[in-house]
Amino acid sequence: MALCYNEYGPTVSGTPPASRANRETDVLIVGLGPVGAALANLLGRLGVRVVVVERNAEILAAPRAIALDNEALRILQWVGLEEGDFDKVGIPHVRMRSPWLREFARINTLGGLDGHPKLVTFYQPDLERALRDKLRVHESVQLSLGATLTGFTEHADGVVAQISEGPGRDTECRARYLIGADGASSRVRELIGQHFDGKTYAEDWLVVDARRVARPIDHVEFLCDHRRPTPHMMAPGGRERWEFMLRPGETREQMESDACIRDLLAPWGIADDMDIERRAVYRFHARAADAFSRGQVFLVGDAAHITPPFVGQGLVSGLRDAANLGWKLAWVVHGRAGASILKSYDQERRPHARAMINMAKFAGRLVMPRSAAVALLTHGIMRAIRWIPPLRRYFEELGIKPKNLFAEGLFVRGRSGARLVRGSLLRQGYVRSAKGEITLSDNAFGDSLALIGFGCDPHPSLDTGLRDRFLAAGGKIVHLAHRGQQVKAPFDRVWEDLEGVFLPGTAPIGWVVMVRPDRTILHDGPLATVNQLVRESLALLETTAGESEVATTECHSREMPTP
Repeated sequence: MALCYNEYGPTVSGTPPASRANRETDVLIVGLGPVGAALANLLGRLGVRVVVVERNAEILAAPRAIALDNEALRILQWVGLEEGDFDKVGIPHVRMRSPWLREFARINTLGGLDGHPKLVTFYQPDLERALRDKLRVHESVQLSLGATLTGFTEHADGVVAQISEGPGRDTECRARYLIGADGASSRVRELIGQHFDGKTYAEDWLVVDARRVARPIDHVEFLCDHRRPTPHMMAPGGRERWEFMLRPGETREQMESDACIRDLLAPWGIADDMDIERRAVYRFHARAADAFSRGQVFLVGDAAHITPPFVGQGLVSGLRDAANLGWKLAWVVHGRAGASILKSYDQERRPHARAMINMAKFAGRLVMPRSAAVALLTHGIMRAIRWIPPLRRYFEELGIKPKNLFAEGLFVRGRSGARLVRGSLLRQGYVRSAKGEITLSDNAFGDSLALIGFGCDPHPSLDTGLRDRFLAAGGKIVHLAHRGQQVKAPFDRVWEDLEGVFLPGTAPIGWVVMVRPDRTILHDGPLATVNQLVRESLALLETTAGESEVATTECHSREMPTP
C-alpha cells in the first residue's frame, strides 16, 4: 500500500505509479533558498545523491534575512563556505532605546565564539549566490530550476515525486527521502497535511532597505516608541534596514509611497539622496508545525517554523535544521546507521525552535509596547535590571538566549562527571597539526563521527574489532593535545589546542568524548571506559561491521518501478 499526495490530498494506492520515473536519487529537496542550499551542500560533501527542485529560476534580488549568529556561521563553515565567500559585517552591540528613558538595555555582541563573530549582518542574495556556487563542486547534486513539485507517492522504501518543469514537461523522481525546504507557504507541508500552529500578529510592518545613507549607524538598535516601534540596523555594502510598524488605518499603498518613505527616513538623511533597494509591507508570524517529519518526509527552515524577526533567529534556526538532519540522512543512506536515528530530528529540533520563537515573542513585547504606560513600566524594569550585576550580565551576554541543548534525542543519557553536557555542542577553537597547519577544530575533526581524547590517545586502548567497527561507521580517532604536550601518537591524528578552549576549558586530561558530525556530544567518559563508550555509541546508531557496503550497494542498484 502507498500513500499518494497531490492537490487533492492524501489517498491510498495499492500499486506503484504506472509510469517509469526518469530520475532516481537518495534525497529530493524542494526549495533552494539558503536552508535548502545549505542542506544540499552538506549532503553533497557527504557523498549523498541529491536532486533539488526550485520554482524560481533566478535568485530573488530582494534582501530578506539579515542576521546570523556564531552558530549559523559555524554551520556555514561545515557546509563549505570560507571566509570571504560572502560579505558580512560584525555587530558590536544591540541597543534598545526609549524616547523617555533613552538606552534602557544593551546586548553585547562584540568579539567571537567558536571561531566566529557573535553576530553579523549580511545581504541574503550574496549568501545564496555563494551557496549555489559551492554546489557546483558536488557531482552528486543536481539542480532543477524553474520546476515545481505537484505531488508525490510515499512507499515503504521511499517516495515517487511528480515534478512540473513547464507546460507539457511533467517528470518523476524516485527518492529515499523528501525534504520540504520550500518556505512558509510550503507545498510539501500542505501535501502531508501538517498543521502550522501559532500566532499571526495583527501589526503590519514596512521594511525599507537603503544604501548611501547620510547618517549611518554601526550597530543594531531598536527604537522602542509605542507610537512607531522601529528596528534599525546596518548591513554590508553601505546598506541599512528599517522596519516601521504601521499605525491603525495606515495602508500598504500609503506606507510604500515616496512621500511616506521620505518622512520616515528624515532622521537619517534625505531619502531622495539614498538608493532605496526595497520597500514592502509584511505581517510577521510565530508558527511551528506539529511535527517536523512524517514517514520519509522532513520539513526544514520556514516550512517547519517561522520566527518573528526581533532576535534575528529565523534563518539561523533553519540552518540548525540542515546541520541536524543532513548528517543523519547521510549516515542512513550509506548504511552507517539505522533509519530509526531520523526520528531524533524532530525530537531535537522542534523544542529548540519553539524556544527561539518564544524568545522572539518576548523581545517583541519589549519592542512593541501597547501604550506609554506599558512602555514606561516595561522599559523602566529593564533599565533597573542594569543596576543588578548578575542580571545585567545574564541579559547583556545573551544568557537569555535558549541554548542548543537537547533534553532527549540521539545521545547517551546521563552525566559523566565532567563539565561536558551530552546533547550539547562541543566548543570550537583553533588547533595545530604536527605539520604546523593551523585551522579551526571542526575542520580538523572532519565530517566524521569523532572519538576525541583530551590529552590522551584513545587508539591503543580500543579493542581491535571494536576499532574496526567504529571506523566502518564513519568514525575518526583524534588525540587532542594540550599546548606544548609531547606526543608520540601518529602525526595524522594529533592536534594541539592553541587557545585552551578544550584543555582545561572543556574537559580534564585523560577524558574521551564521542562527538557527532554536527558537533553534538554523543557520549563521554574517562579513557579507561573507552571500549564501553564506543560500544554504547555504536548501539545507539544501530550499526554493525559490514552494513555500510551492503546498504550502499542496495541503495545505488535499486530498480525503478516498471510500467
